Amino acid sequence: MHVPRAVLAHKKHISSLFLDREVLVDIYLPPNFAEANLVSLLLINDGQDLPKFHFDTMLEVMYAENQINPLICVGIHCSKDRRMEYGTAGIPDYKGRGIKAGLHKRFVLGELIPFIQNNFFPGNFKEKAYAGFSLGGLSAMDMAWTHPNEFSKVGVFSGSFWWRLKDIQGGYKEETDRIMHKIVREGEYSPGLKFYFTTGSLDEKMDRNNNGIIDSIDDTMGLIGELEKKGYNHNDIFYINYEDGRHDVKTWGRAMPDFLKWGWGK
Repeated sequence: MHVPRAVLAHKKHISSLFLDREVLVDIYLPPNFAEANLVSLLLINDGQDLPKFHFDTMLEVMYAENQINPLICVGIHCSKDRRMEYGTAGIPDYKGRGIKAGLHKRFVLGELIPFIQNNFFPGNFKEKAYAGFSLGGLSAMDMAWTHPNEFSKVGVFSGSFWWRLKDIQGGYKEETDRIMHKIVREGEYSPGLKFYFTTGSLDEKMDRNNNGIIDSIDDTMGLIGELEKKGYNHNDIFYINYEDGRHDVKTWGRAMPDFLKWGWGK
C-alpha cells in the first residue's frame, strides 16, 4: 500500500514578544492539503512528546486509510517554564504556578495562529481545536472554554484538573477550590463546543477525598459534571478511561488515533 506523506513541514522557531523567548513548533501538514477546500487546525501543547509515539507515522497511516479529513497539526514545544506558562490564564494555583498562562494564551492567539495562516494556510480554517497532555491539557481546556469563538473542540489527556486555589492542608474545599471547575461554573454555555477526555486507572494513586477513586478520574468526572450543569450532554462530551492506562506518553499516544477519529473522522 502506498502511504501518502503527512509531511512534518518544518520545525519553526517563532520569536514571541509575549513570552519573551523563541517558541519551537512542529507543523504536520496533511497530504495534498493545498488542494483541499476545507482544512482544520489542531494545536497540541507539549509538542515535544509527539515524536515519542511517532505522531507523523500515525497520521500517514490514518490518511492512507482515509480515516480522517485534512488537518494541520501544530505541536507546541514547552519551555523550562512549563509550569508557569501552562495552567489557567489569570488564575495561578496555590503555589503561584501558571503565572504566565495568560502570556501563553496571547502567544497562541496573537502570534502562533497568524504565523500558521501567513506561512502555511492563508484561508479560513474549517475549525480550530486545542489538545494537550496533563498540565498541557488543563491549558488547552482553559483556552477552548474561554475562547469558544476561536475553538470548537478540545482534547484533554489525563488533564491536571486538580489545579487548585488552596493547599490540601490550607483549608482546601473540593466544591470551590478546583480552578478549572470554578471557571466552568462561573462561565456561560457556548453552543457547538465539544470535549474529549481520557484518563487512566493507573494515572496516579492519590485519592484526596478517600472515595476510592483516584484524583485524575475524580477531577475529570467532576469537571464533566460542571459541563453537564451548563447544558452540555453526551453529544458534546466524550470520555474514556483506560484501565491499564498510565500518566505517560505511551498511553496518550495509544489514545490519540481515537481522538483524531472522534474529531475529524470520515
